[in-house]
Amino acid sequence: MTRVLIADDHPAYRRGLGLMLANVEDVDVVGEAETGARAVELALELAPDVVVMDLRMPDLDGIEATRRINRGASAPAVIVLTMFEDDDSVFAAMRAGARGYLLKGADQDEIVRAIRAAAAGEAIFGPEIAARVIAHFANGPASPSRAFSSLTDREREVLDLVAAGKGNATIAHELMISLKTVRNHVSNIFTKLQVSDRSAAIVKAREAGLPGTRS
Repeated sequence: MTRVLIADDHPAYRRGLGLMLANVEDVDVVGEAETGARAVELALELAPDVVVMDLRMPDLDGIEATRRINRGASAPAVIVLTMFEDDDSVFAAMRAGARGYLLKGADQDEIVRAIRAAAAGEAIFGPEIAARVIAHFANGPASPSRAFSSLTDREREVLDLVAAGKGNATIAHELMISLKTVRNHVSNIFTKLQVSDRSAAIVKAREAGLPGTRS
């Protein structure tokens, strides 16, 4: 029996997924988490074999929750199940230790197959995501200038300064913009990068090799 923890902030989707998996003989849903922080707690408390993780959640995003879950001994396998299919999300999840990545349009057979594969120590991706991974390695990783294509030029400048360890007041002074404008840019960056705080944003910036993060 494969013990599964579901982490998703949408109650209806969580319930629907739980009901779907309840009909699978070799799968036992042992818990549900509505936030990333709660997912980390329940992963430790319930010791599931697999965590099905959404990316956009309150308190702690799914990528950081996956990273924290994987720090533990005998950590469960994490499968991302999300609406986001951009390269930044896919590769950030993989770097955090996710063993699978599916889109929410996946059918029951695909989700169950991924759960079983992850529990067996394999990695599995939906067809759309597999195509992205193959293209990424075939074409080479994105250059820093292409990283985070959803950010505006100004947001990229702000992220670079955040990654360099500078506070909002210093950033406002260096870019000659108001403190309120800096705060708005930082909030937009967090939303687009799907992170909840500066530390997580800095990790993503370093992984992408933005100029201010190079040693």
